[in-house]
Amino acid sequence: MREVYLDNAASTRVSDIATKTALFMMSDEYANPSSLHSKGFQAQQLLEAARRQVASAIGAADSEIVFCSGGTEANNLAVLGSAAARCRQGQTIITTAAEHSSVFESVKHLEAQGFIIKIIPPASDGSANIEEVCAAVNDDTILVSCMYVNSETGAITDIPALAAAVKRRNPKVLFHTDAVQALGKIRVTVRGGNIDLMSISGHKLHAPKGTGALFVRRGVRILPIIHGGGQENALRAGTQSTPLCCAFGAAVLESFENFEQNYSYASELTAYFRKKAANFEKTRLNSPETGSPYIQNISMSRYKSETVLHFLAERGVYASSGSACAKGKRSRILTAMGLHFDLIDSALRISFSRYSTTDDIDTLFESLEIAAREIAHG
Repeated sequence: MREVYLDNAASTRVSDIATKTALFMMSDEYANPSSLHSKGFQAQQLLEAARRQVASAIGAADSEIVFCSGGTEANNLAVLGSAAARCRQGQTIITTAAEHSSVFESVKHLEAQGFIIKIIPPASDGSANIEEVCAAVNDDTILVSCMYVNSETGAITDIPALAAAVKRRNPKVLFHTDAVQALGKIRVTVRGGNIDLMSISGHKLHAPKGTGALFVRRGVRILPIIHGGGQENALRAGTQSTPLCCAFGAAVLESFENFEQNYSYASELTAYFRKKAANFEKTRLNSPETGSPYIQNISMSRYKSETVLHFLAERGVYASSGSACAKGKRSRILTAMGLHFDLIDSALRISFSRYSTTDDIDTLFESLEIAAREIAHG
């Protein structure tokens, strides 16, 4: 049975170059990068080379990249670290109802501590409503956090425009964006000076799980949430995982060297997928046509997504019902978008990578057709 993997928004296959880089670091350059001997210095040099690769991809300076364990830690550090550093300047934090749980639960944690949390409903496609987010900004606001690419629908928010508009309302506000589903998929940059913090992750673009980074603009002060040594500009204590960080850098470099080719290919796959979905009477497209070409969300009304996913998995076809962190719960994001419960409960997230093919899409729809027929007949 041929495996069809269409859950790349949850995690991607690790590329050959990232695998080889991690293995080399584990077997050859295994020293602690903080050690003062020559072996440690060599590991440190390779770690800094990886930092340069990641920084270059988003237009940042090397010193503005803080390596961490992934998107969740980066989001927690951005939100909790900003609140801790600025609690005397204000108490208001603004985000949207369509954020990843690592942002959403972080602001809820702060709300329990007495911060004022404003959660703005998303637009109907899941992107941030720029006018409503900006209208909520006042003199008491210390942080605005909005996702770059919606993790369930692929809707893209014009983050540079939103960040600029927020700064016009209150120049002292820190602006953070979760760019985990954006890095390597669409063009993202921190140039322009309005984005203060950006979270990114490795395992969404063919690096191993357990690695990511937070961009912290030079001059921006946040406080650490992990305490210990002075690693990562004293913002993330603990010995760096040089195998994972260097594999992350290699995967980022590979993705950006082939960005146009990969984006064009993903766009072709999405066009093919949307045409198939439009001709498949049992599905409804929930993703905007102008979103990321790597994520598509559909609903098969009357067919529970959990049932359909189990049916697909038995046939070697792997997709999801939304963010992997939701673990089967009704999607908070699709609910915030205003979708009917029937559409939410039957939603499937199909996500592509450079290893996906049109044959995979054909197999998916063939399997969905069989699933609908067999489920309907009990």
